[in-house]
Amino acid sequence: MASRTEYLVMRTEKLREFVNLTEPVRRVVRASGIREGLVLVSSMHITAAVYVNDNESGLLEDISAWADRLAPPGEYAHHRTGETNGDAHLKNLLLGHQVLLPVTKGDLDLGPWEQIFYAEFDGQRPKRVVVKVLGDP
Repeated sequence: MASRTEYLVMRTEKLREFVNLTEPVRRVVRASGIREGLVLVSSMHITAAVYVNDNESGLLEDISAWADRLAPPGEYAHHRTGETNGDAHLKNLLLGHQVLLPVTKGDLDLGPWEQIFYAEFDGQRPKRVVVKVLGDP
């Protein structure tokens, strides 16, 4: 078994932003030389998420509104520590911290509409996403 690890640096301009990671992850998979295996894409921050869904602007708005309904901005016990991002931590739990995806014939093996997204909920500073490809060359 072989592996390759790369880190993508995320620099969002807004506190909340959805970034399509499909092509950067695909480049890591192709550069890995892995023909059959898996790729893990994981946010290294607990106020961001990584998920798979359709790249459709209305859906991105719906996901943002849904996350706000379930974890609205406001006062949280977490804020007593001096932080102000309690809702961002909960949104990470809603959308998920990481995804594991198949690699087949040296490429991402996604469905026709599947895209990989990084969802930032407390941005405007550099953060990282780890991409780890494991499998057989």
